[in-house]
Amino acid sequence: MTEIFLIIFFISVLLFFLGSGIWVAISMIGVSTIGMMLFTSRPVGDAMATTIWGTSSSWTLTALPLFVWMGEILFRTKLSENLFAGLSPWMQKLPGGLIHVNVVGCALFAAISGSSAATVATVGKMSIPELRKRKYPEKILLGSLAGSGTLGLLIPPSIILIIYGVTVQESIAKLFIAGIIPGIMIALIFMSYVMIWSLINKKSMPKYVENFSFLEKIRKSKQLLPVIILISAVIGSIYTGVATATEAASLGVVGALILSYFQKSLTIETFKQSLLGATKTSCMIAFILAGSTFAITLCINFCINDFLYYSWNVS
Repeated sequence: MTEIFLIIFFISVLLFFLGSGIWVAISMIGVSTIGMMLFTSRPVGDAMATTIWGTSSSWTLTALPLFVWMGEILFRTKLSENLFAGLSPWMQKLPGGLIHVNVVGCALFAAISGSSAATVATVGKMSIPELRKRKYPEKILLGSLAGSGTLGLLIPPSIILIIYGVTVQESIAKLFIAGIIPGIMIALIFMSYVMIWSLINKKSMPKYVENFSFLEKIRKSKQLLPVIILISAVIGSIYTGVATATEAASLGVVGALILSYFQKSLTIETFKQSLLGATKTSCMIAFILAGSTFAITLCINFCINDFLYYSWNVS
């Protein structure tokens, strides 16, 4: 009964903090601080310093800001236009038409950027205006984009997998390799859903289809080469064991800078914006990771207390 009361108490305090507009990381640190002060004898300051330093000092975590920066750089390139132009000739004759560009475009961009937000923003920047112009239904247009954006959580290089690997001390490279097949399977499930939905709602889908010869499709597909080269460089270097996750992230940043330079979208201003955006996102994630780790410390203290209490009663 005591455990249930404590769970309800901590969840209530956490929801109160979050509902008050307090940052997620500070809310978790606040809940943990209150819990340790009221229910444990361990010094809060000592536990907080040890836990947060132990989390933030992991060398593996350096891959995180690099992958975020790569996504920020690519967001400011013409990559969204390239993805749409390269994919649309192949996707338009499938049931669901150009809606599949959202799914496949998000899957491809997720493979070069671990951020779901950057994936949705980059693909949606081009696909939403184009699909609206072609009179595609709004709910399947936005729904497919929002759903496919979550592929960035699973398809490597995933920021979530990096955080998980650091937390449980698992190999980031192994987690990345393990995420490839499930990510592809989920993308195929999304495409299957789009096909079924479009067949059921034929009247809502636009009828106009552009005709491309096979050679024209191949010619258009050349615009996907930068994406494919970046994916091969980042994922391929990890899969073959040539580079660690951090080294692959560095390679990806260099590749993204080269791509943006040749697309003439790399300026001092865009470089500063990408660097600042990556810094803000990385700091936010690191802060939340520190807060959650401190919350785990509170749970561990309760488990130790319960174990000691049980051992004392048994003996």
